[in-house]
Amino acid sequence: MEALDLTAPPPRSPFVNIGGLVMLARTIDKLRAELPGGKLGDYHYSVMSESLCEDLGITHDDFLDVVRHAKNDDEVVAWIHANSDQSRYESINTAFLARTINDANRERLTIKYPVIANHPEVTSIFEMLDLDDAAQFGTKA
Repeated sequence: MEALDLTAPPPRSPFVNIGGLVMLARTIDKLRAELPGGKLGDYHYSVMSESLCEDLGITHDDFLDVVRHAKNDDEVVAWIHANSDQSRYESINTAFLARTINDANRERLTIKYPVIANHPEVTSIFEMLDLDDAAQFGTKA
């Protein structure tokens, strides 16, 4: 795949589901930004991406190597399907979608994602990421 510059558009929304997995498209975009010529900008291979790899039983290095040599998302998805337990995808998605902003973590998250300070109605981590992307790039969440 070609390197990606995440200083221009943000990575895809964590809600985008490819290959039966949420967070996968966003993680692929971040890995593409790690390739030579790519730019991560303010992004990094996050706890969420690490969690996805752990849940799938794959390493960051293996995943990065697949992205480096794949022609497109379909080839990455095919590799993920061949190297992970697809019967776990539903529970993985459910766990990701259940991650929330609560009283215990709101203050900490507001430091990293100040946009949520003015949005107490946002309680989903995925919604927070979309809102932050929109604020950073002047797009609609």
